[in-house]
Amino acid sequence: MLQRLCVLGSTGSIGDSTLDVVARNSDAFVVYALSAHRNVEKLFQQCLKFNPVLAIVSEPHHAIELQAHLQRVQSRTEVCCGVEALCAAACAPECDTVVAAIVGAAGLLPTLSAARAGKKILLANKEALVMSGALFMQAASDSGAVILPVDSEHNAIFQCLQGCDEAMSGVERLILTASGGPFRTRPITSLKDVTPKEACAHPNWVMGRKISVDSATMINKGLEIIEARWLFDIAPSRIEALIHPQSIVHSMVVFRDQSVLAQLGNPDMRTPIAHALAYPQRTISGVSALDLTQMGALTFEKADVERFPCLGLAMEVINHQPQASVVLNASNEVAVEAFLSTRIRFTDIERVIDQTLQRITVTEINSLDDVLDVDERARKASRESIAHL
Repeated sequence: MLQRLCVLGSTGSIGDSTLDVVARNSDAFVVYALSAHRNVEKLFQQCLKFNPVLAIVSEPHHAIELQAHLQRVQSRTEVCCGVEALCAAACAPECDTVVAAIVGAAGLLPTLSAARAGKKILLANKEALVMSGALFMQAASDSGAVILPVDSEHNAIFQCLQGCDEAMSGVERLILTASGGPFRTRPITSLKDVTPKEACAHPNWVMGRKISVDSATMINKGLEIIEARWLFDIAPSRIEALIHPQSIVHSMVVFRDQSVLAQLGNPDMRTPIAHALAYPQRTISGVSALDLTQMGALTFEKADVERFPCLGLAMEVINHQPQASVVLNASNEVAVEAFLSTRIRFTDIERVIDQTLQRITVTEINSLDDVLDVDERARKASRESIAHL
């Protein structure tokens, strides 16, 4: 039976990889909906190739532009815009599987809608769990939604845990690997002079600009630990991160008997995407085979929080004030945006996050309204911090 897909964030790197896998397996998958923020031209080309029922953009003027392109070629794809349209597509009865690949907090509401509707969700938007972990997992549990992680680290852990009992009683800890990004060995004193182009030049992975900067600061690993805590229902104290520059071992699970299972593969997001799309079967991904004889040494090292202070802040939140993960995420998004637009230095990202965490007090998160309120307050405080740097 064909899986009908809603690809939220289809013009980003995860969306590109997803549609590549879909094209290689057209007998198994059909596209119901595609969405983009403002990349109208790319979304138009995707509509021509995959002929979705729906195409969704953020703003009305982008919708008008896309509609004109589609009318010109007599396409029947319906064009919608806005968050409500995203949420409607994510929970539509015509959709079986939602690929949640919108970057940042913008992906929370449609991904949560998919969870409430009981969809199969390929989760690439870690912010949904960072911001609303307990709420999101409860919604999925109540509806019977299936959450399949697409982040390479979480997908690796998911694969290693297959056959493990639901209570994970035999698991001692999870090890998330990190490449260390482009500045793993760069002199710390020179990091203040890093340019956006340098920060986005990841040594192993092809990713979007925001996630590339998150990898360079290594805050992404802190966010991934928060995500893993909710996905696998395990205490953060039992999750650790190791730098693995080769990006071949994507993560590991250590069991009580000290057996360690690892998932290996070339650094290509089509592998975890293909795994999640076809689960519990396997399908063609288009990824080149891993040649163990040509791999060379695989090395691992501890992460240095002096070099990566954003990771240190994330670990403080995880271990001491987990409810502040909403603040952590919001302040990081605002700071990274400011860095990419050259309004602050690379090393200011950590300063903005730290100042915002100190200014915003979070006691409890009991509802989606609580999440959105804290997110809004944190963004405002972050912008004020940037204005005074």
